[in-house]
Amino acid sequence: MKTLTIGLGSYTINLSYAGSDKPEELDQGIRDTVMGIRRYILAAGLGLVKMKTGQHFIDLGFKNMTAYVLGLCKSTKTDRSTIYNWLKIGETYLKYREELEKIGFTEADGPSKLVHLERALQKAPKDEVFSNLISMSLRKFKDYVRSDEAESVEAVKDWEIRGNILYIDGRRAIIINGSLDQKIIDMLLAAMRASCRALEREGKILVVHLNNAEELRRFARIAKRERRKMRREK
Repeated sequence: MKTLTIGLGSYTINLSYAGSDKPEELDQGIRDTVMGIRRYILAAGLGLVKMKTGQHFIDLGFKNMTAYVLGLCKSTKTDRSTIYNWLKIGETYLKYREELEKIGFTEADGPSKLVHLERALQKAPKDEVFSNLISMSLRKFKDYVRSDEAESVEAVKDWEIRGNILYIDGRRAIIINGSLDQKIIDMLLAAMRASCRALEREGKILVVHLNNAEELRRFARIAKRERRKMRREK
């Protein structure tokens, strides 16, 4: 079998292991690939930061970073949220580089956890957060960050939507640009109302993306039935 390799800086992944029938060789190849992917994510994030801060996108014909990201998504068939997550990883790594190097954080510890680092630092002591960053898996670190996030939100008692403006406690909270398409405005207004009603009742919100009106109707029926069932079981 012809050997296929991918180079990531000084790191090279040999992809020929996929054709092996030896368990040890297959296992090692999988592990090496996972490590390579993690290095690639961090490298991509740092590259995006440099592209943004140096405004190199201008030399490539893009008027701003958003336009560059959209072009990158289109040419690489990558989801926009993924690109922005990589950018966030790069920015967070550079911002906390000294602390990360002090605790010995490497790609092996999971660069994707860096997306959630700043939120963790807002809710817990610094030493605790960085210790968990090293010791926890990505899933556990995300759960740790979110553990009491919803409970910490104060109930909204006074809210009002006037035109395209949401007021909370008499202060302007969100302004929707009136030049947007009316369907977009209506959707945003509906989302604001739902959010405020949930906050008013100290409830929670689950955001679900559905592809069309038929999916919405079917999902709404199922959701209402399950909600009634859950409340009866309390």
